[in-house]
Amino acid sequence: MLNYLWAGMILIGIIFAAFTGRMPDITNAAIDSSKEAITLCITMMGVMSFWVGLMEIATKAGIIKGASKKIRPIIRFLFPRLPTGHPAEEHITTNIIANVLGLGWAATPAGLRAMDELGKLEEDRRSHRLPGTVRPKGIASNEMCTFLIINISSLQLIPVNVIAYRSQYGSVNPAAIVGAGIISTAISTAVAVIYCKIMDRS
Repeated sequence: MLNYLWAGMILIGIIFAAFTGRMPDITNAAIDSSKEAITLCITMMGVMSFWVGLMEIATKAGIIKGASKKIRPIIRFLFPRLPTGHPAEEHITTNIIANVLGLGWAATPAGLRAMDELGKLEEDRRSHRLPGTVRPKGIASNEMCTFLIINISSLQLIPVNVIAYRSQYGSVNPAAIVGAGIISTAISTAVAVIYCKIMDRS
């Protein structure tokens, strides 16, 4: 769907430029945007490599495992029907920690693994190997929906991506967004948790 949307916008822009005699502007914008995109990708690659590397060091050093134990009560509150010690728990925790640190790209692999494990959990319930409410095949479980919503709304203490973007585009104080980011993501996360709890009971 997005492919059609972007293709349509580009096509409309080219047609409009052709009828208004501004084709040179389109050509210059395409060249400048391509150069800017490459520069931004290189910048983001460096930033994310640094933070993903730190996450890997933290994982190998046992810091993530220790943090997982600390936030286990939160996981139990958010996912009350998730069996204790289930493999999805570790991936969910890693994903939440990465998101809190603003490492959206680093959180993605853990998020995919968590969804895979939650899918296996649903299969086990469907085959009656585990107790719990069974959903028809192809419909996401409550745990999957909750995880997706929490992942999207995630609280961020250090919005690394936004700071990197602001730095790339010449912001005098790229980290000035931190305070506003904490407030806005705290509100979005609180709303997400309340929504999930209400829908979980319905």
